[in-house]
Amino acid sequence: MNQETVDEGAMLALNNEHREETSELDGAQLHALLAQGFHVGLRNAGRDAFLIAFDQDAISASPNFQWFKSRYERFVYIDRVIVAPGQRGRGVARGLYAELFAAAARARHPFVGCEVNFEPPNPVSDAFHEALGFAEVGRASLFGGEKIVRYLVKPV
Repeated sequence: MNQETVDEGAMLALNNEHREETSELDGAQLHALLAQGFHVGLRNAGRDAFLIAFDQDAISASPNFQWFKSRYERFVYIDRVIVAPGQRGRGVARGLYAELFAAAARARHPFVGCEVNFEPPNPVSDAFHEALGFAEVGRASLFGGEKIVRYLVKPV
């Protein structure tokens, strides 16, 4: 990723507008995610959409990343993908995922994994991932049961 083409301020604002679906970040946290990303997909320098994915070598305390790391030797994990409301329904997320799948295939990773909220439910994300061929491989209860997530994978 070319750091000069990234609008980290806009990405941070877009991320934090969707903190319920992902998690809130500060500028230093976002910068750290970008620095160790296996793949970072951007639309309009991150102003319209972005995807950040890690491979198994990333350092992350995220319980979702750790779930994959404790079970699989090699993988790509989608940490977050956010599309601005005005860009939805235009194939932006599909394009970001296609780029990620191609990068994962080039690096010979066996699969791409992610999590989707089960509780509170996220039916739009469920339908999107199902249409792309992701399948559930596990679930976890987080934050004292406040959130339940489904872990999904798609072979590369």
